[in-house]
Amino acid sequence: MQSVSTLEKHRKQYQPKVPPSLRQGINQVKLIEGAPAEAAKDRDLIRKSFPQTYGMPLLTFQSGSAGTGESKPLRVGVVLSGGQAPGGHNVIAGLFDSIRTMHGQSQLIGFLGGPGGLEKGKYLEITSDIMDAYRNTGGFDIIGSGRTKLETPEQFDRCIEVIQKLDLNAIVIIGGDDSNTNAAILAEYLKAKGLKTGVIGVPKTIDGDLKNTYIPVSFGFDTAVKTYSELIGNIARDAGSAKKYWHFIKLMGRSASHIALEAGLQTRANITLVSEEVEKKNLSLEQIVTDIARVISARADSGKNYGVVLIPEGLIEFIPSVKRLISRLNDLLAKHEAEFAKLDSTEAKIAAMAGWLDADLASTFKSLPQGIQLQLLLDRDPHGNVQVSLIETDALLAELVGRKLKSTPSFKGKFSSQRHFFGYEGRAAAPSNFDADYCYSLGCVAALLVRSGRTGYMASIRGVSKGVDQWTAGGIPITMMFNMETRHGHLKPVIQKALVELEGPAMKALEAGRKEWEVEDAFIYPGPIQYFGPSDVCDAITKTLELEQG
Repeated sequence: MQSVSTLEKHRKQYQPKVPPSLRQGINQVKLIEGAPAEAAKDRDLIRKSFPQTYGMPLLTFQSGSAGTGESKPLRVGVVLSGGQAPGGHNVIAGLFDSIRTMHGQSQLIGFLGGPGGLEKGKYLEITSDIMDAYRNTGGFDIIGSGRTKLETPEQFDRCIEVIQKLDLNAIVIIGGDDSNTNAAILAEYLKAKGLKTGVIGVPKTIDGDLKNTYIPVSFGFDTAVKTYSELIGNIARDAGSAKKYWHFIKLMGRSASHIALEAGLQTRANITLVSEEVEKKNLSLEQIVTDIARVISARADSGKNYGVVLIPEGLIEFIPSVKRLISRLNDLLAKHEAEFAKLDSTEAKIAAMAGWLDADLASTFKSLPQGIQLQLLLDRDPHGNVQVSLIETDALLAELVGRKLKSTPSFKGKFSSQRHFFGYEGRAAAPSNFDADYCYSLGCVAALLVRSGRTGYMASIRGVSKGVDQWTAGGIPITMMFNMETRHGHLKPVIQKALVELEGPAMKALEAGRKEWEVEDAFIYPGPIQYFGPSDVCDAITKTLELEQG
């Protein structure tokens, strides 16, 4: 039997808070239909791609009689898709408790290892004993996750075989933008085939890039960024104590810099880089290095040879010159795949690639440290993209800044660097009270969408910046979140990633504090996530939500 910590024993007893509309019991909730939902753009193309599920109404749940007549047992499948995010177990707990309350004989089937488990028919029935062992815990280990993409008719047909064998009323897919895009495609396919099995999505990703008016935040972001901020605060305290190191900290977030921005606001690091800002200003790698060196020099002039730099994981792809380089490297690696594979030394691979590149891109490539050059040549992911998490951007900047300072006669300080990458430390952390409550509520809403016979919807909790008493439960058609993007040379409907809004209140708050935080020791030390105590401590929301929604 697995041992648990004292804290975990207490957390298992925590009863998540839910929106007012759900407090009278799941059988005392009525559904209100709103106006038909439209995509923000590319409407005709998206409508054509989703004739069965486009234009469905927005849904809101309110207290009142469900009006469903005699209830019957539900058989629901659940899938965890993509990377881990704190709170996933509570989504499953909310779903499990709700369908059991709707009918005592309802069953929840967990597909093992992500979408691949659905396709291959690998599953287990989640019982009360299993569920109780995972309440309010981090991770996805109850059934595991995976990154299999369900996108071909052959895959969908295999899923249909499993669905019919298990006689499922619905499948709940817990995932990010790509996973929920696939959920909408699966929902459309099943409906076109005449199946009544619904597909419901739940918004998950610690990166924070799955959000809109109706999805104010993806679950897991709150916990992950608070976990990282604790570590950053600890490092800032250590830096101010030792007074001899500059800490370069890379943070998860490939496509968007929400984590870096939020962590910068929570800790007031001396430098917080934002990928979207770098791209908008068309900054070169040299300009970024020069600006970091400027701050280091200014602090050194005040006798402060230490500080903290926050770096988004995907920064390197947002630097225009490097972005062009990476795109060309992808093409050349595909074109010269066989020839490149025969090269047996690092030097030979780098020399060959430099020879294949055009002069301007070859110059950019040669300016990089050898370790980064090699990392840019590593195997691509299944989509043909460079694996940015494997590129040590923190090392790149630390080395180039060190070179810059050595060649600057006016710099009289000392520069020593330490490097860190905070990623996995936050993905499976025990959820904060916010994520425990938010995720459990999302699970309850998913169950309500299943009971109402809906498909192609995403569970939605709105008003989350106002406290649970102001939360509103509902559902939105996933197709309303789509736009058309070119993928592998073809236009495809996908959920648009929500990048940092450079004119938004969170970015403006960072800009307002930057000048002071660069030179002064204005650090804030958030400390660990608190689960028990004053509400303003243990139920606090992120700075981003506070600034965006007031």
